[in-house]
Amino acid sequence: MRTLKLTLMICLTMAFSFNSFAQKRDLDNFRPRDQRGINVFEAPKDTVTTFDGLKVRIGGASTLQFQSIDHENNGAVPLIALGDNFNLATANLDLDVALYDGVRMHLRTYLSSRHHPEPYVKGGYLLVDKLEFVGEGFMAETMKYLTFKFGHMEINYGDAHFRRSDNAATIYNPFIGNYLMDSFTTEVGFEAYYRNNGWLAMLGVTNGKLNQSVEETNTKPSFLAKFGYDKQFNDDFRFRMTGSLYTTKESSKTWLYDGDRAGSRYYLVMEEVGASSSGNFRSGRINPGLSTELTSVMINPFVRYKGLEFFGLYENASGKGFGPNPPSRTYNHYAADLIYRFGASEDFYVGGRYSYIDGEQASGQDISVDRLQLGAGWFMTKNILAKLEYVNQSYSDAASILADGQFDGLMLEAVISF
Repeated sequence: MRTLKLTLMICLTMAFSFNSFAQKRDLDNFRPRDQRGINVFEAPKDTVTTFDGLKVRIGGASTLQFQSIDHENNGAVPLIALGDNFNLATANLDLDVALYDGVRMHLRTYLSSRHHPEPYVKGGYLLVDKLEFVGEGFMAETMKYLTFKFGHMEINYGDAHFRRSDNAATIYNPFIGNYLMDSFTTEVGFEAYYRNNGWLAMLGVTNGKLNQSVEETNTKPSFLAKFGYDKQFNDDFRFRMTGSLYTTKESSKTWLYDGDRAGSRYYLVMEEVGASSSGNFRSGRINPGLSTELTSVMINPFVRYKGLEFFGLYENASGKGFGPNPPSRTYNHYAADLIYRFGASEDFYVGGRYSYIDGEQASGQDISVDRLQLGAGWFMTKNILAKLEYVNQSYSDAASILADGQFDGLMLEAVISF
């Protein structure tokens, strides 16, 4: 705790110091970390530049929830007793640096998370929109359409990760929990983007590892791709549709559904007696366990008309796991968000999300899980958000601790992001 307080004091001191040098906090081609970043997916791409020397932007986020959830199963495996109380406050520190005209660095540190209460680096990347550092005007016409990204970073598989809570960075998520099958990982990789008149294409490759090591393993590179169309037709109507692919043919352990080290928002749901919040930090999520071979495809439509928006998700994950698993197993993931934003500056919203998963477990048994989330939010300022959510999740055909499993209740969340 002393280390966390010292870190926060240093960050605040640095923030005030840098603020005296520059009043404009946003960088070129930057997704704002406040209300303005809602429904922004990939970082914007344009040719306008304001670069006039190295600039450091210090930002961050803090999030706190009050949880009032009950859970139950068939009683064969006793569940931990849940009370109504506050969860661990989580915090992020973001460093974004304009290094050169068209060149930006991002680094995110989790100052406090459910899995690790102590600070640790999530990841970061170098983003290149121009090649002016090679020579003035070098490939200028081509680079109007291209972006390169490299680092130990959150990979751009699907569009759902742009709407999820990333530890304390929860302002983009209209709900409190993330998706049932939470496709999120940080790997060392390279992504190349082409964007032109609404069309988007991306190709990428990673080393397939969450924890980096030079020790030789049987993990082969993973490949990812995205193709889509995103167009704001007029002030009222926007349409986006993307399809994404992630594939790895051999791995000592895949991380696409096991890569979030921050943890689930539903603390200790469906966990047995003796479980700990940090040790059992993915409560309520579904991991298909396709650990040695994995191919996943995600389709995401997004439609917004005035204050009404729809976001959809279809995902198919197939592959192999450890042990005496069937030769190949498949999971299907369906989700839909319907949100209505209203008020003079759309400072209020109400909405619902329904998620459903069916798949074959390692034992060969089929399982299905569904979740309903009903939520509302109020942007008190563009940097402060209060959320309310009702969640109900149930398990069908599950065994052991999840047999006849179900949890439901209310969550409150307070968010600060800047």
